[in-house]
Amino acid sequence: MSKKNVTFEYEKETKNSVRYKEVPEEGTAPIVGSLYVQKWFAGDSKTIEVTIDKKD
Repeated sequence: MSKKNVTFEYEKETKNSVRYKEVPEEGTAPIVGSLYVQKWFAGDSKTIEVTIDKKD
């Protein structure tokens, strides 16, 4: 098992959601890329963090 925290920054709003773009760590490729979060949850957040728990 391994856990990874991935940070996302606000990119743009769509009709019902907010699109965030991944901020990869220096020298690494993005893991997720873009992430859509519903507006009712995202609110005015400019940065979000997601934890990915990989089960082996």
